[in-house]
Amino acid sequence: MATGRSSLRLIVEDWLAPDPQKGICVTEFRRGRSRRQCYVCVETVRTGGPVSLFFFRHQDGYWRIFPPDRDRPAMRTTGS
Repeated sequence: MATGRSSLRLIVEDWLAPDPQKGICVTEFRRGRSRRQCYVCVETVRTGGPVSLFFFRHQDGYWRIFPPDRDRPAMRTTGS
């Protein structure tokens, strides 16, 4: 699993191993400014048909196939 690389191209090649003749296609892209959400859907065609994967950009700059955790409200207390 290529979770420690920041290059989307390398991760796509690892996960999808696209055929150089057919290549890959970015079918969806989203970059949200307010919550810093970014994802890309990449598709390639294999003998069995098209294969698509979503890649999510995390706050540490790495691309992964699972979405980042949402920021949730938290309460903290301090001891006296």
